[in-house]
Amino acid sequence: MRTFLLTALLSLFLTPLMAQNQPVIPLYSGSVPNAKATKGQETNVTRPDGSTRVSQVVQPTLTVYKAAKPNGSAVIVCPGGAYAMLAMDHEGHDVARRFNEMGITAFVLKYRLPNDQTQLDKSITPLLDAQQAIRLVRQRAAEFGITPTRVGLMGFSAGGHLASTAGTHFAKPVGTTKDQTSVRPDFLMLIYPVISLSDSLMHKGSRDNLIGNNPSAEQTKLYSNELQVTAQSPPTFLVHAQDDKVVKVQNSLVFYEACLHHNVPVEMHLYPLGGHGFGMNNKTTKDNWTDRLQNWLDAGGWLK
Repeated sequence: MRTFLLTALLSLFLTPLMAQNQPVIPLYSGSVPNAKATKGQETNVTRPDGSTRVSQVVQPTLTVYKAAKPNGSAVIVCPGGAYAMLAMDHEGHDVARRFNEMGITAFVLKYRLPNDQTQLDKSITPLLDAQQAIRLVRQRAAEFGITPTRVGLMGFSAGGHLASTAGTHFAKPVGTTKDQTSVRPDFLMLIYPVISLSDSLMHKGSRDNLIGNNPSAEQTKLYSNELQVTAQSPPTFLVHAQDDKVVKVQNSLVFYEACLHHNVPVEMHLYPLGGHGFGMNNKTTKDNWTDRLQNWLDAGGWLK
């Protein structure tokens, strides 16, 4: 018992420190696109459990977790938070370290959250940052020891909506850049994701924050990603809990069905219990979904 408590306390205090020791690179080398001049500053809140919540992001970044023995694959991790904040630890830094155990170099994306006060078009801002993250990782692949055609994208909750948007909206990248680097993820991992912005399936906070309280039918359809899947969408891995009261499990179900319809390789793991926001640790089961993920990545050739 004492050993367990000591381990828990060490994790509580060392996790933020370990995250700080990783290289952090800016997403943009010059001015940040789609931004208004602002004096706003990023907000970081440390919760009683030691975890960090970040909001009002002005300068998006990637925190680099290079694997000790890299296998050539990379994953960009998008934390969740209803497009209002970012759960940077249990849906970000902790996950990156798990990928390192698999030999995958991971990047935690601190993306800008939709904000009319600081952005010209808040609805495209998270996607703009996600697509730029994919470009940057591919362009600096040699530096990171990865293969440009082995870059995956993972997202939790609203971060899952962002990842699924990137996985379905890559044919015509947002923004005005003339960079021709592909922004299509090579594989996609969506964990209790927001997928649909329809009235029946939406997570209201995420939808309101991204496209407003009274979005048009066109915008609602555009960002309901189950409607945007094509045969070119990347292979996808899904995890959700049936009793999720925040983001309905049907979000994962409709994306799974869309992948089936378009012959996109897809694997889904559903748990009867677990609720929302459990990160890597669904305490209601002895099964560890990251082990299922590792098997899926291995079968797909991403660990070789």
